Amino acid sequence: MTYFHWFMKRGPEIHEDNEMNNRQKEPVPVEDETYPIEKRVAWLRQQLTDNSDVAFHNFIAGPAVACAIVYLRGMIDLATLQEDVLKIVLRMDAPNADEFRRQLFDRKQLSVSDYRFLLTLSEGISSILDSKAILMIDGEQRIIELPLTKHSKRAIEEPPNESGIKGPREAFIEDADINLTLIRKRLKTPKFKTETLRIGTLTQTKVLVGYIDGICKKDLLDEVKFRLSKIDVDSVLGSSTVEEYLDDTPFSPFPQLQYTERPDITAAALLEGRVAIIVDGTPIVIIAPVTLMMLLQSSEDYYQRFIASTWIRWIRYFFLFVSLLLPSTYIAITTFHPEIIPSKLLVTVMSSREIVPFPALIEAFIMEISFEALREAAIRIPKSIGQAVSIIGALIIGTAVVQAGIVSAAMVIIVSLTGIASFISPHYDLGLAFRLLRFPIMILAGFFGLFGIACGMLFLYIHLINLRSFGMPYLSPITPLIPSDLKDTLVRAPWWLMKKRPIQAAPNKTRQGKVTRKWSYSEEDSND
Repeated sequence: MTYFHWFMKRGPEIHEDNEMNNRQKEPVPVEDETYPIEKRVAWLRQQLTDNSDVAFHNFIAGPAVACAIVYLRGMIDLATLQEDVLKIVLRMDAPNADEFRRQLFDRKQLSVSDYRFLLTLSEGISSILDSKAILMIDGEQRIIELPLTKHSKRAIEEPPNESGIKGPREAFIEDADINLTLIRKRLKTPKFKTETLRIGTLTQTKVLVGYIDGICKKDLLDEVKFRLSKIDVDSVLGSSTVEEYLDDTPFSPFPQLQYTERPDITAAALLEGRVAIIVDGTPIVIIAPVTLMMLLQSSEDYYQRFIASTWIRWIRYFFLFVSLLLPSTYIAITTFHPEIIPSKLLVTVMSSREIVPFPALIEAFIMEISFEALREAAIRIPKSIGQAVSIIGALIIGTAVVQAGIVSAAMVIIVSLTGIASFISPHYDLGLAFRLLRFPIMILAGFFGLFGIACGMLFLYIHLINLRSFGMPYLSPITPLIPSDLKDTLVRAPWWLMKKRPIQAAPNKTRQGKVTRKWSYSEEDSND
């Protein structure tokens, strides 16, 4: 029984226990049938005690009707609250309290759009903590929820980690509603659907599930919502928390979901029948399911001409193997198979290793770990000095270790090429997986030579063909082989040839109609 099946089996029991504990600890207000506002405000003050940012505004409106507005300071548009709520309520002309309530609730006198009615104070507390205001009227059960949220938001900027030469320069921000707007701007169809969930007993993080009706498989959508519903945790502060709960194989080093900060990539994935998961508070959107070929594709592939995109993909695939196997191949050849190296090159390599006191495996480990430390330091150091420190550190350390005879010059070249090749992966988590796998393959090469590398690659292949992302094979469409989907894997076919969507992702396979490449010209144009 896999870890995921154990988690799914245990999920409902844990969820029920937590719900029982929450019901026992949460005090439930006893509503008076006359709904006096004094008791309701007092209960809210008791529940929200020791919160200096909670504002209670009591006032008298209409024919001496007591009212109260409760909200969080700094999270509400006070100008809109003053102009579109308070002034309207205070100026309402009604002969008695019943008529005042009828005008306010039945005739909907407020000019604030998208407000709704709540029935319990517990719902009111949730609305207040969700950066909304509530309006209570004496003697009225219904509470008016006012969506007047206004807080600081980061401007839409260029994607820092998925930048490109061509294509849009928009990136997601930390607001889920704005992220949804960026996707909606590209999918102007009523078939684009979204569903909202709340995850986290303390954070109540809003999670949006987006899909295109008629293109996305219903089984996939149901599975995504089922797994999300089984997440029972106190806090969700980012998309990475949700991602770890959704993996089919949590102990695999390979990412089984795709993350992106670009709205165009998200829209393209939705058009292929995939599901987008938008987590409020993070600029990263999760896409499911995913394959290895998807993670090796870049947005730039679809903005360049198909010939150039195909060539860039071949370069990317080649250097992906270089980043994984180059140090191991060097270790295996210099340790067990020196006869493979041409004689002149062998003399050069061996002469550089004469003064090195360590075997090739230890030498490679020293350099690889040093390079990983430099890479991590460059990320943590402030950007103004990070690049300079990393370059100077690499140059000084590389020169010093060669002159000191700790490592050979050839090993410095091998590790440098490997480091450059590791940056070519368009997906950071995938590149990190190959960086981690490089070390066990180096150990196999140091003990068994090329035979050890072959065994390591065989184990890796067996793991990849058994890996799934929401039921989709990770190596699709190569294993299992789907010839019709190969137009966007090793090569990038022209747009007018990609008439079908991926078979395993979408039941609606037709992407475009019949396209002709025969253009007609008039005699005047040809004579000119």
